[in-house]
Amino acid sequence: MPINIDRFEDESEDTLDITEGTQPHRILTFLTANDDQAFTQTEIYEATDIPRGSVGVVLSRLENRGLVRHRGRYWAIADDDRLAAFAAQQAASSASTTDDYYADTDT
Repeated sequence: MPINIDRFEDESEDTLDITEGTQPHRILTFLTANDDQAFTQTEIYEATDIPRGSVGVVLSRLENRGLVRHRGRYWAIADDDRLAAFAAQQAASSASTTDDYYADTDT
């Protein structure tokens, strides 16, 4: 889908362009939620339900963008300023789905 040339010109290169629901989004969401740990590709596959053969490809592409890092068999979220906004967005999103909107009431 094309975008307006003004949007093209004005969009910052620092913008993290990850579409919600995509495989990169699911991996980044998982790693951001567990930013104090590193995981193998198998563990990421099991946690995200992304097809096993796709996990390595997605991780490599995210690494090329500086969004994840790896050492040996283990992968972790990178230390990138763009990810701070992503993490905040994920926290806000999960907080809005776990609020007490549908709390039990005595009737």
